[in-house]
Amino acid sequence: MPALIPTGFTARITWLGRVENRDSTLRASPLQDVMATYAGVEGEDHAGLTRPSCSRVVAQYPKGTDIRNVRQFSVLSSEELDAIAQEMGVDRVEPAWVGASLVLEGIPDFTHVPPASRLQTESGTTLVVDMENRPCHLPAKVIEEDVPGFGKAFKAAAQGRRGVTAWVEREGPLRVGDVMRLHVPDQPVWPHLEAARRA
Repeated sequence: MPALIPTGFTARITWLGRVENRDSTLRASPLQDVMATYAGVEGEDHAGLTRPSCSRVVAQYPKGTDIRNVRQFSVLSSEELDAIAQEMGVDRVEPAWVGASLVLEGIPDFTHVPPASRLQTESGTTLVVDMENRPCHLPAKVIEEDVPGFGKAFKAAAQGRRGVTAWVEREGPLRVGDVMRLHVPDQPVWPHLEAARRA
């Protein structure tokens, strides 16, 4: 019995990018196409089969522990970027400002697609959604460079709209203009989720 259901929800890739050195800047360089390998995208600072653990998983591992890299891609939606811009009071939020790897257009409430969902192109290249990517303060500096006075507004405006992190399940090319279909787990929501979050 299949564990994943292909849905009628599809999205078009509107932007691809790569962050070469986070220590230097979070600003991503735009690209027209990338090769998604099991280690992510070559030259991307988030690439690799493993990564050092960060503050997001400090309850599970001491910071800096070598763990499986499920943060190879930072995937956002163009609709949610527009909503962030509106709340911030700016004309637009460029994907490059927030270190995006990939921007999709067409899936509503994209940040909250179920973990373990797949995003698959018609040629078969497949990304696995890890979880929601929580907003942080790092884009503020980049935003300030282009629209002074608005950087600090990003974190609050991006709550629930920052997209997801993802990793490569099947290698292949990704190109601006490609269509990706959403596949979701055939699994009901765990009825004890709210109780577990309160524990």
